[in-house]
Amino acid sequence: MTAKYTIKDFNNQFPDEAACLDYLRDERWPNGIHCESCDRITKHHKVVSRKSYSCDNCGHHVHPTARTIFHKSRTPLTSWFYAMFLMASTHCGISAKQLERELGVTYKTAWRMFKQIRTLMHEDLDPFTGQVEVDETYIGGKRKGTRGRCAKGKTIVAGAVERQGSVVAEIVPDVKAKTLVPIVQAQVKPSVATVHTDELHSCDRLSELGYTHDRVKHSSNVYVIGTSHTNTIEGFWSLVKRGIDGVYHSVSRKYMQSYLDEYSFRYNHRADEQAMFVSVMSQIPLKGSGSAQV
Repeated sequence: MTAKYTIKDFNNQFPDEAACLDYLRDERWPNGIHCESCDRITKHHKVVSRKSYSCDNCGHHVHPTARTIFHKSRTPLTSWFYAMFLMASTHCGISAKQLERELGVTYKTAWRMFKQIRTLMHEDLDPFTGQVEVDETYIGGKRKGTRGRCAKGKTIVAGAVERQGSVVAEIVPDVKAKTLVPIVQAQVKPSVATVHTDELHSCDRLSELGYTHDRVKHSSNVYVIGTSHTNTIEGFWSLVKRGIDGVYHSVSRKYMQSYLDEYSFRYNHRADEQAMFVSVMSQIPLKGSGSAQV
């Protein structure tokens, strides 16, 4: 049964700035704050006028927001946390314009917050096993012909998905074997995975590299042969394209990878909305850029 993490749950957990700061403290120092001056874990109390905690013994201050995406940010933590809740709970994404309206901030601030939060959505996954589909797609640009591959200015994206599991997607310069095969080798375990692709010749060498390789010939209007198909990864591509077209309208190649990370993150945590939000929050001490200033 899918766990629901509602706005009511969010408001109960993070009613004010103090609750948000306490959460960051506990995430960064789950065993207690180590005081650099005392060189040991000591009791600390909240400083009323600052986003910091002070050691009860020596008065040394620690700042839970330091070296995170909140570093030097003038935007309230409650707004940051709510933005992360929205990005984790919406299936097709939410635009910076919508966040501007929700939070009452400027568009510039909303866009910068999105950019920072997306850094928390990049995941390094273990290599896939079992039934894995590999495919490429073309996103954006202006159509020059009837086929997507002939379209002008499109961004080429390659991806792999483990059926009933996770997905990874990344921008690639082309669909040549020297580009796609290393991606498969990095993301899919040989001998314990069956790789399903279309007839793209760039994947011809997968069998030689220890993979069980099945393919379907889309050019012959064949899309399923027994258990061999690429419907799962194509469904993910459809989700990404609909989301970009409907929510963001267009995304430049420069920022495309961060959007792919966002959609992949939501797909990978789709079974549990609370776990999705918790996963985003748990990355704060690890992947903070330290340059929010919004």
